[in-house]
Amino acid sequence: MDIKSGSSYPSSALSNFAPHPFYMGEVLCNSMEGFLQSLKFKNPDMQIEVCKMVGRQAKDKGSNKNWKKDQTLYWQGKQYKRDNKEYQELLDMAFKALSENSSFKKALLSTGKSTLTHNAGKKKITDTVLTKSEFCGRLTKLRDNMKRV
Repeated sequence: MDIKSGSSYPSSALSNFAPHPFYMGEVLCNSMEGFLQSLKFKNPDMQIEVCKMVGRQAKDKGSNKNWKKDQTLYWQGKQYKRDNKEYQELLDMAFKALSENSSFKKALLSTGKSTLTHNAGKKKITDTVLTKSEFCGRLTKLRDNMKRV
């Protein structure tokens, strides 16, 4: 199942563009895309504003940020190197928080045992804040660990 916005349910509901609010600590994130794009901003107040965004608005807000040159991302005053284990742990925390959203959880569980793919995503960590394999791997792991309701 190819996860992407603009496709049918549940694929579209699992897209990072989908409006599934969750909290990362004290910060409300209205979508995973908002959270991911916020990582490109060093200023914690600006991150909070980007986290409120959903879909294309969030994507566009972060699109001109030049994080790739030094491969550095940020979350609430802390600096993360893109290829660092701590960054992967931050992504794990974000997806775990997202998985507590009931509509996201319902969509993920409805995929059953389907293989999850993301053909629109990028493969190289130097090109994106979340690769295809990081994204699909986390979704699959969350689904496998969820208790069916």
